[in-house]
Amino acid sequence: MAIYRLHDTLPVFPDPSEAEPDGLLAVGGDLQPWRMIAAYESGIFPWYSQESPILWWSPDPRCVLFPEELHVSRSMARIMRRQEFELSFDLAFESVIEGCASGRQDHRGAWLVPEMIEAYTRLHHLGLAHSVEAWRNGELVGGIYGLALGRVFFGESMFHKCPNASKAALVFLVENLRDMGFELIDCQQETAHLARFGARGIPRSEFIKLLKKGLEFPAPRGYWHELNNRPAGGGDGASLSSYS
Repeated sequence: MAIYRLHDTLPVFPDPSEAEPDGLLAVGGDLQPWRMIAAYESGIFPWYSQESPILWWSPDPRCVLFPEELHVSRSMARIMRRQEFELSFDLAFESVIEGCASGRQDHRGAWLVPEMIEAYTRLHHLGLAHSVEAWRNGELVGGIYGLALGRVFFGESMFHKCPNASKAALVFLVENLRDMGFELIDCQQETAHLARFGARGIPRSEFIKLLKKGLEFPAPRGYWHELNNRPAGGGDGASLSSYS
């Protein structure tokens, strides 16, 4: 199967079902916001290294986390109750994405080349990409960033400088996405780490259907730091700045 080469000026992607067995779908194009948005709305994301052209992927199966299926271990719940981390939205997006780029040397960190960092930062300034920060004594010690379209959140990467920081950020993110009405979190590829929180693989065709349904609704746009004092659900008195 030939890999589709993108046109320089048109944000047209092939059908995800045409992807290679490993999920590779297309090559080329650029990382302008309009192309990035078109890709995510089609169930496609960029992932490449500094030495390669821009590569676009749509794996099958697709790893997702349904917010209502979040699993929090007893030990993690204790950490959240003790408020070991201060947690926030969109207060340090660029620091979070830089942390993801420098703090990970595996396949999910190597793709954060400077052009990718710039692309997601542009989407952040457009109110579409968001970060979650985990702080301890005023220092950023972990975080997550991703993209919100409709009622779907596309998780991209996470990092930590001390144990459990990124886990706390993930729990915080998922619980608040649930309270904001989000229906689906795209985790892209299955990992044992995400599986412990309830993420699981579903057929790509099912993911595309759920994605289209989620895109029928508007997502909260703009910086989410103004939500930092919004009460979260669960009946436990949690807030966007703490978990109690």
